Amino acid sequence: MSKKVQRLRERHSLKPLQADLRLFGSRPGPVTRRGFLSGLGCMSAALGAEVVFGRYMPAGLVPVALAQESNHFHLAGKDPGLVVLNDRPVSAETPAHLLDDPVTPAQRLFVRNNGIPPVSVDADNWKLKIDGESVEEPLTLTLAELKQRFRHYTYQLTLECGGNGRAEFDPPARGNQWNTGAVGCPNWTGVRLADVLNAAGLQDDAAYIGYYGADTHISGNPEKAPISRGVPIAKAMEKETLIAWQINGEDLPVMNGYPLRLVVGGWPASTSGKWLQRISVRNKVHDGPKMGGYSYRVPCRPVAPGTEVAEEDMCIIESMPVKSLLTYPRSGVQHKLSKPLEVRGHAWAGDLEVSAVDVSIDFGQTWQAARLQAPENRLAWQRFSTQLKFPQRGYYEVWARAADQHGSAQPMLVPGWNPRGYLNNACHRIAVKIV
Repeated sequence: MSKKVQRLRERHSLKPLQADLRLFGSRPGPVTRRGFLSGLGCMSAALGAEVVFGRYMPAGLVPVALAQESNHFHLAGKDPGLVVLNDRPVSAETPAHLLDDPVTPAQRLFVRNNGIPPVSVDADNWKLKIDGESVEEPLTLTLAELKQRFRHYTYQLTLECGGNGRAEFDPPARGNQWNTGAVGCPNWTGVRLADVLNAAGLQDDAAYIGYYGADTHISGNPEKAPISRGVPIAKAMEKETLIAWQINGEDLPVMNGYPLRLVVGGWPASTSGKWLQRISVRNKVHDGPKMGGYSYRVPCRPVAPGTEVAEEDMCIIESMPVKSLLTYPRSGVQHKLSKPLEVRGHAWAGDLEVSAVDVSIDFGQTWQAARLQAPENRLAWQRFSTQLKFPQRGYYEVWARAADQHGSAQPMLVPGWNPRGYLNNACHRIAVKIV
């Protein structure tokens, strides 16, 4: 990434409207507060093409062609294109164009660790314990016993980090500055959590489950769990909630939980515990690390950006919001005016199904319906595609907007500021230069 582009991104992240004025000499319109009265010439020069629908471009928005970053670190066992955001603990996201596969390959699945993965794993002697105040008979199973005793199931399930999109929040929020790539939808194979819980027996007051893994706290303290989250018993008992040992027919990658993990589709990926060793059945909301305070919680009621929110006014994130991702073509592509451009991607909606995806080339002034495929199964993302024609040569941004079965649609820009930068489901956009 050039120093010029880096400065542009830094200035926009701090004061976007002032950055527009300083970098492009542009001011927001006095009536609509959108578009530019001046400065489009400077912006077009920086992009190398006319911003065709620039009068509709929201003020303070960095042109996506200038916001792209190409410098990556390589994470062992993963596609070299993944972007490493942190190395202690390891976190890495997948650029949108590497998520074009209908089923996410293991090497392209994002990594979000809260602790240090186990150094060595003895799968033959791995054990899973089911306990807690609301279980009738504590149960301990080896991995082999788990596989032999219970029926196997395979589901394609969407996992997304609750902080995916955090980099767009203003004021900035604490945590890994994810862009769009903390999401994936592989095929997972394992046993239903419900079957295992039923084998142990649930008492009438069972309300929640909490998991514990073999990862260690970054402090090195073996008595301190890095994370122990969970879900209400109703979510735990859904047929798609799995204790999984395979992804796409192969062993789990080490960084994604080998040899055993939970997979809770549609909810924040932090509920899908890795290196799974223990599940505790609780008679109350689980109170493990990263369940309280501000972790994976948002204000129970909307607040103004930058507001200090009391812990008691924060609510646990459950089903993820409707969202879409453009995966083809890669942002920044050049395309001939004479030919239609195929665009495609995925959409998902937490516990719900996506009902429609629309695409715009004029910053949301008009929308074109995309073809939307049905999900492979409940809680899997849905493929969408369409072909676009452009009125003239120049710079465009293609935006995608999904709506769920209840009619809730993605906002154009970042919604619902919150202290930790969760649940950003703003429309995704890519840059296209028509020549």
